[in-house]
Amino acid sequence: MAIEKKYKSFWSFYPYYLTEHGDAKNRVLHFIGTLGLLFILGAAIVLKKWWMLWLIPVCGYGFAWVGHYFIEKNRPATFTYPLYSLASDFVMFWHILTGQINKKLEEAKRTIN
Repeated sequence: MAIEKKYKSFWSFYPYYLTEHGDAKNRVLHFIGTLGLLFILGAAIVLKKWWMLWLIPVCGYGFAWVGHYFIEKNRPATFTYPLYSLASDFVMFWHILTGQINKKLEEAKRTIN
């Protein structure tokens, strides 16, 4: 049975994505995974070690899925919305990095409810 996809645009999906990351510990794990994959990408390019690119999904998804399964206890959005979820992870990374995450999470909660 196929899962019905409810979200037709990235910006309608992003508030849902944020509410699935309500626990700060889960967001920290996502941040570490995204930062790690950026370091791996940079190292692979600088060192010209292209095999390192295989580590990117392991790092990115590894940290994120630990957060979902053991902290949030929910199913990662990646399984239903892989591209929106990937893009959302980078937007959330930016919001954490720039200190906007709490404001964005509150806005998302108002949008979803």
